[in-house]
Amino acid sequence: FGPDQSFSERLLGAMVVFGQLVVGPPGAGKTTYCTGMQQLLGALKRPRTLINLDPANDDLPYDCDIDIRELVNVEDVMTELALGPNGGLVYAMEYIEVNLDWLITRIRKAMSGSAVPYVFIDCPGQVELYTHND
Repeated sequence: FGPDQSFSERLLGAMVVFGQLVVGPPGAGKTTYCTGMQQLLGALKRPRTLINLDPANDDLPYDCDIDIRELVNVEDVMTELALGPNGGLVYAMEYIEVNLDWLITRIRKAMSGSAVPYVFIDCPGQVELYTHND
C-alpha cells in the first residue's frame, strides 16, 4: 500500500462494492436496523457482509462477519489505561485507524467469495468520535 492511497483505494482497488454506512446518535436503532437487514437479505438468499465497527457494543443481536472488538475492545482499553467510556472509545477508534490494515485484510477476505456481498457497516453513535478527532 502506498502512503498516498486513500482507504477505499487500499481496500478495493478496482472492485465495486455496494453497501451502507449506518450512522446515527446512540439509541437511534443502527444495530437494530443492521439486524433487520441481515434477516431480510438472509431470507432472500442474498450475500451480505455485516461489519461491527463499534468497539463498545458488547451486545450484538446479529452475527457479524467482521467484529472490530477482535482488534480492540473498549472495556479492555478502559481497564488497561484507566480511561472512562468516552476516552476509551476515542482511544479505540484511534487504535483502529493506526491498525487499518487489520480491517482491510478482513474485508478483502469477506469479499473473496463468488458473489460480491452487500456491506453494512454498523458504526458507533458517540458524537465525540466525529467532533473531537481529525
